Amino acid sequence: MGDAVVGIIGMGDMGKMYARRIADAGWRVHACDIPEKYDALVQEFSDRKNITILQNGHLVSRSSDWIMYSVEAKSIDSVVARFGPSTKQGAIVGGQTSTKAPEIAAFDKHLPKDVDVVSCHSLHGPGVDPKGQPLVIIKHRASQKSVDLVEQILSCFQSKYVHLSAEMHDRITADTQAVTHAAFLSMGSAWEANKQFPWEVPRYIGGIENVKMNITLRIYSNKWHVYAGLAILNPSAKRQIGQYAESVTELFKLMLGGHRKELTERIHAARAAVFGTRKVEDELLLHDELLDQFSLGEKPAQKVRNNHLSLLAMVDCWWKLGIVPYDHMICSTPLFRLWLGITEYLYRNEDLLNESIDNAITDSTFVADDLEFTFAARDWSNRVSLGNLDGYREKFEKIQQYFSPRFAEATKVGNEMIKTIEENLRARKAEQEAKE
Repeated sequence: MGDAVVGIIGMGDMGKMYARRIADAGWRVHACDIPEKYDALVQEFSDRKNITILQNGHLVSRSSDWIMYSVEAKSIDSVVARFGPSTKQGAIVGGQTSTKAPEIAAFDKHLPKDVDVVSCHSLHGPGVDPKGQPLVIIKHRASQKSVDLVEQILSCFQSKYVHLSAEMHDRITADTQAVTHAAFLSMGSAWEANKQFPWEVPRYIGGIENVKMNITLRIYSNKWHVYAGLAILNPSAKRQIGQYAESVTELFKLMLGGHRKELTERIHAARAAVFGTRKVEDELLLHDELLDQFSLGEKPAQKVRNNHLSLLAMVDCWWKLGIVPYDHMICSTPLFRLWLGITEYLYRNEDLLNESIDNAITDSTFVADDLEFTFAARDWSNRVSLGNLDGYREKFEKIQQYFSPRFAEATKVGNEMIKTIEENLRARKAEQEAKE
């Protein structure tokens, strides 16, 4: 490896993951967090000779050749304002925040002019193997030499580089992540409001229901600011989340009113817009048989029919916003691929889609659940549209506490589910390429 030193300001889960992998590849890493964490971090990384924990961001900035800010999006401006002026002359600076608009604005405002800016974003969580996953590289103001160095440093991840502007990054993450998170956050809200633990309710176990349950618990087991920052600080996200809440509300009203014709026409119009270009012979991303093995509860002897309001509303939302999700697969997260997989499974299975519509009109089993889900989707949208970070945190942590006893198991099952499905998709892709 070269003589470059990698600086990391912010040693949360992602910062630690970056530090370990980059150090293991032979690079020297200088890192820091808030002063209260200094002693604990020194102890945690005492066996890593390539990682030096420093007392503050000034020391990291003045001694490093590429400095990565791994802090909450809501704090990026104040942190860069504090440490940015200490940046080593000629160094490169980037960030790992999920929303790039405030990050780039902070860099432009507070960094010296003789500093290059090359940012990045790994489109997965710290518990996911980065191999083969998308890693966005953003050349904001930099020479190609600086970009090449950043790519050389990050090559140890074995990820797929995707080159985007900051604006396009935020648009794509809003399209793929913000709305997806809103759906799962709303599911958790509805279950908590009804005092349900879904793994104890037969109608929420098996097949695509396993995806809904596992990912909802996975999201609530993380820190609230990961999702709040992406939703509230991303300029493109508010409109998408607002449309999802509107789609949920309008479809629920059609179901509640027994308007079969209008509901069917609207669902079919959305299907044509989102999935119309998919060929019949195109293989589905996911199958019930594969997903059945990842359950937190005991699968019932007979599958319970579900109207899948959350999935119907997602495709309706994509249709209304003119989003074709397949266009963003190069920048997709594992969670988004799972979400797209189960919506695709529903919409490209004629019998299952007709069953969903019929169930929405004739079966009242899910009315109470759907009512709470509608309330939740609208409430999350309102908190996001108002930019209410405190309100977002309050609601998130209340639901988080409700589900916390099952997080360890859900995380384990969820990681295995993602790993198995990713391997399955890679194997199918390799098989297809071999045939071609």
